[in-house]
Amino acid sequence: MSVTTGFLGIGALLVLLALRVPVAVALIIVSFAGIWLMLGFTPAVGILTTTPYDFIASWTLSAVPMFLLMGFVAYHAGLTTSLFGAADRLLRRVPGGLGMAGVLGCTGFAAVCGSSLACAAAMGRIAIPEMIKAGYRPSFATGTLAAGGTIGALIPPSILMIIYGVFAETSVTKVFLGGISVGVLTAVAYCLLIYSVAKLRPDIIPPAPKDLQPSSQVSLFRAVWPLLALILLVFGGLFSGLFTATEAGAIGAAGAIVIGLAVRELSWPRFRLALLETVGTSVSLFIIGVGAVMFTRFLGLSGAAGFISAAINAWDLNYVELMTMIVILYLILGMFMEPFGAMLVTLPVLLPLLNAASINLVWFGVLLVKLLEVGMITPPLGMNVFVIRNVAARYASLNDVFRGVTFFILADLVIIVLLIAFPELVMAIADLRAH
Repeated sequence: MSVTTGFLGIGALLVLLALRVPVAVALIIVSFAGIWLMLGFTPAVGILTTTPYDFIASWTLSAVPMFLLMGFVAYHAGLTTSLFGAADRLLRRVPGGLGMAGVLGCTGFAAVCGSSLACAAAMGRIAIPEMIKAGYRPSFATGTLAAGGTIGALIPPSILMIIYGVFAETSVTKVFLGGISVGVLTAVAYCLLIYSVAKLRPDIIPPAPKDLQPSSQVSLFRAVWPLLALILLVFGGLFSGLFTATEAGAIGAAGAIVIGLAVRELSWPRFRLALLETVGTSVSLFIIGVGAVMFTRFLGLSGAAGFISAAINAWDLNYVELMTMIVILYLILGMFMEPFGAMLVTLPVLLPLLNAASINLVWFGVLLVKLLEVGMITPPLGMNVFVIRNVAARYASLNDVFRGVTFFILADLVIIVLLIAFPELVMAIADLRAH
């Protein structure tokens, strides 16, 4: 073992990331070079050639392309376009109802999406023009959808949660169920925030017109039944134990295709586009995962991971101090790194530490995803903010969107404190299932 080599590798990785080298490439280069220095060229080549198959051939990981396919098919078949309209008709007479409809639209789309970027982009195109037309301040309208998009990675199927479950060797299904709690809590917090702003700041959210009439329940059901059927199929099977999270991906993808054909919205060109986007996204995620596995092996062989864990354990941090340190770490990383990179770079070091502190890995996985999603809306590199800026370029500048998400970042910090203080908020639903 060579702890010095391990720390040199960590330093080299940070330098490469600062130079904007892609995360996957940086991880693979550092890991290969480090193993070469410690063990020689042949072992390094051996690990480089065997790791891709060992990682990608995981049964659990096969859920990733299936859930991605489900989301892309649902989007291109138009199953998600009615979400915002239905929520708007339901809440149109409530103060801030249009903004709440945007958040609820994101929440519904999250149940078939798994990506906060896709969620923000899809709902932003639909909701922001309507909110601006209704008199919402552009910065708040765009900030609402940038923040609402983060729910896309909290409510299952969450790609981040699948990757975490594989690396942490914990139940993806239980992490999924814990994510439901936090996703719903986030949506409720955002809606309460929007309602409060509507009541206190009519200059930001104008009062809803008095002449709006609520829609009938029948018309609302007709608008959303295809997506509801897909959500019930996936979540019903997960809750009942009929199938695992991995099997749910394949069933959900098949269900999306069948429903898309049934409503006559899924054509061959749209299906082909969904397939191409699924392959492209899956490949980009898997190559980052391969790099992370190699980096984990490198740190293990060097002894650096164990050294760092032992050093932190020697500090004898209590629960609050340890979680405060981890929260600060991820809030800082979230400002400069995308979620998958931030998670996979840090897990090799943190997992031994969490196990030593007897931290529930299901609970931590949900908290981790929440922390990573806060990074999606924090400056200077909040990816959701940039997506919304591109979607709503005619309405708001980049600075406007960052100003708009400030309210929601504060709400997220309150939620994080609650999750740390009351872990049962996450585990209440997750503990309903033993596996």
